[in-house]
Amino acid sequence: MMSAISTKLAKFRLGSVSAWWEHLMHNYQRGNQHFMNGSHIELLLASRNKQTHEKKICLVNKEGDSSEEPKKKSKKEEPEASAPSTDWTASSDAKSKDGRPWNMKIVSWNINGIRAWIKKNGHEYVRKENPDIICFQEIKCAEDKLPPECSIPDYYPYWLTADKEGYAGTGILSKTKPLSIKYGLGIEEHDNEGRAITAEYEKFYLVTSYVPNSGRGLVRLNYRTKEWDEAFREYLLGLEEKKPVILCGDLNVAHKAIDLANPKSNYNKTPGYTQAEIDGLSKLLDKGFVDSFRHLYPDVTGAYSFWTYMGNARSKNVGWRLDYFLISKKLLPSLCDSLIRKEVMGSDHCPIALLLAV
Repeated sequence: MMSAISTKLAKFRLGSVSAWWEHLMHNYQRGNQHFMNGSHIELLLASRNKQTHEKKICLVNKEGDSSEEPKKKSKKEEPEASAPSTDWTASSDAKSKDGRPWNMKIVSWNINGIRAWIKKNGHEYVRKENPDIICFQEIKCAEDKLPPECSIPDYYPYWLTADKEGYAGTGILSKTKPLSIKYGLGIEEHDNEGRAITAEYEKFYLVTSYVPNSGRGLVRLNYRTKEWDEAFREYLLGLEEKKPVILCGDLNVAHKAIDLANPKSNYNKTPGYTQAEIDGLSKLLDKGFVDSFRHLYPDVTGAYSFWTYMGNARSKNVGWRLDYFLISKKLLPSLCDSLIRKEVMGSDHCPIALLLAV
C-alpha cells in the first residue's frame, strides 16, 4: 500500500515540475528576454534534467526541487548587484550647480498598461509626487477607452495611441498648458504605433518616447537602429535648433555595462543591449545631449528602472536602466537632480524624475 502511494505522489511531483517548466517556457516565448537569455535557459535545462534524474527521491524536499537553482550555478550570470552609493530618492533640497533651488519636476514612467496601472492605484502616485509634468509610455489603451481616473485635476491631458489596440502608446499630463503639441514625428511609417509626443514650453521642448523594442530574436533590430533611431535623432536635432530639448521615456537600451545586472550574458543577444542599439544612443549623446542621471551619478551601480516580473528579479535587483532623461547641454546649468523612484510599484518599470531650476 505505502509503495503504491509513494509512486502516485512521485508522479504528482513530476507533473508539477513539468507544469513549472511549461510555464517558464511560455513566459520566455512571450518575450521576457530581458531576464531569460540563452544562459538562463541552459541553467533551467540543467535544473529540469536534475529533476528527472532524481525522480525516485523527489519526495525528500517538501518544497520541490523545481524551485531550486542548479548547485553549480555560475555567479557571473546573476551577480549580486552593488548597493547604490548615493541616495538619489531624497532630493527635496536639490539645487543647481550655481545654487538655485529646483522649481520644476518632470516625471516619466513606463506604466505597462494604463488600465492595469489604475487598478494598482498608480494614479495615487501622481497625487503624492505632484509633478509639474508627468509623461507616460506604453499606455496600451485607445483614447476613447481610457479609465476616468486618467482625468487628474489640474492637469492638461495629451494622449497618443497606436493603431493596434492594446499596444504601445504615450501620454503627457501637464499643469501648464503647452504652447504647442505635436503627435508623432511627422513620418508616417514611424507614427502608427503612438511612440512620441512633443510638448513645447517657453524655455524648452519636452519629448516623451517609447522607443521600439528590437523584439524577441532581434527581429526588429534593423528597423529600430537603422530606421527609427536615425529618424528620431534627426527630429530631436531639428527641435534643438530652435530651443533646448528634454527627452524622456523608455529608450529600450542599457547604454553601458553599469546599466544592467548581467551585461556579459546579454551583450548582442538580448534586445536593449546590442552594440547597434548602444551606438544609436551614443550618437545622440555625441550630438550634445546629456544623460542627466549619469552626469550626476557616473559610478552608481545597481541603479535600474526595469525588472522583469519573472524570477523575483525586482526583489533581487536584477534589472536594467532603460528609462532616461536626456537633456540639451544648454540645460545643464538648470539641472538640480535626476532621480530613480525605485520604491514605487505599479509596473515592471519604476518612475524617474528630473528636477530643474528654470
